[in-house]
Amino acid sequence: MQIEVFTLFPDAFAWFERQRHVANALAAGNRLQYVNYREHTPLNAGQVDDTPFGGGAGMVLRVDVVEAALRARYGCDPVELRDRRRVIALTPGGRLLDDALVGKLAGEESLTLLSGRYEGFDQRIIDHFATDEVSIGRYVLAGGELAAMVLADAVLRKLPGALGHPDSALEESFSKALGGAPEYPHYTRPAEYRGWRVPDILLSGHHARIREWRLQQSAGRGPLP
Repeated sequence: MQIEVFTLFPDAFAWFERQRHVANALAAGNRLQYVNYREHTPLNAGQVDDTPFGGGAGMVLRVDVVEAALRARYGCDPVELRDRRRVIALTPGGRLLDDALVGKLAGEESLTLLSGRYEGFDQRIIDHFATDEVSIGRYVLAGGELAAMVLADAVLRKLPGALGHPDSALEESFSKALGGAPEYPHYTRPAEYRGWRVPDILLSGHHARIREWRLQQSAGRGPLP
């Protein structure tokens, strides 16, 4: 898997790369790389944004700037790039990121993530350069860097070698194994604390019954709306 993030702040990802599962995924041969829009802008003094037509507050990331960065990275017209790889614009109004979408993205050989800033993208970037518009939630962030980390985190942890145990990502919240429901509750030592006991079934050693209990607990929580 190759993930390339287009951003104005590539240094923001230094912490992210140090996370154990991300480091494991990269050590296994996956790649996480960054392209700074500002380094490829055709405008003077590193300009990347401009005021919106029609008026209004804030600044908008320019279409010619994003095109220049994509051309510099891939050596082709960004309109044609969509035939070769998933190009995802991270926006508040895009398709909500969920486990099903993460699973599909984890099956791709490469992903390009476009991080916005200011008031977001010139709409022509989304219309003509992106294959997907994805949101991590119905709220607004100062920029797309955190959204890019969320998407990359969710994708990378599904790749072989990222997690300590190969089964860790198979049965978790919203997975097919749990029918899309939240994961069942977990407990660890001590078995009793301040009078709060771990459910007896988990101490029974009866794995079939434990499995049944866990599935019942998960189903009882139900899929999120």
